Amino acid sequence: PQGHALIANDTNRRRLADLRRRQDAKEAKMVGTYQEFANKLEGKVLRIGAKAGTSGKIFGSVTNFQIAAALKEQYDVEIERKKIEIDGDVKILGDYKATLKFHKEVQPIIDFQVVGE
Repeated sequence: PQGHALIANDTNRRRLADLRRRQDAKEAKMVGTYQEFANKLEGKVLRIGAKAGTSGKIFGSVTNFQIAAALKEQYDVEIERKKIEIDGDVKILGDYKATLKFHKEVQPIIDFQVVGE
């Protein structure tokens, strides 16, 4: 009803295949840049501040948006939040891991620490 879908005819399938091919070519050009980012972040711990209660439980949770902002601020690495995958829920202070899905060949795992503000 909102016009978001297209009929799966030959023309639209070719258009989709062409779009995917262009996106894959663009991503393939970026592999070197992604590898540089991965090397820059290797062995480093990202620190994210969050408001927490006395028991160490934070108010809300840490999201991929906050991780993307911390990466930009601390290491000058800009990444889309959609490419950050957090392992489990982050609802208490402590150490966690996240996977950066830059490309299917470059997927570094970073450590981040949630500390109380």
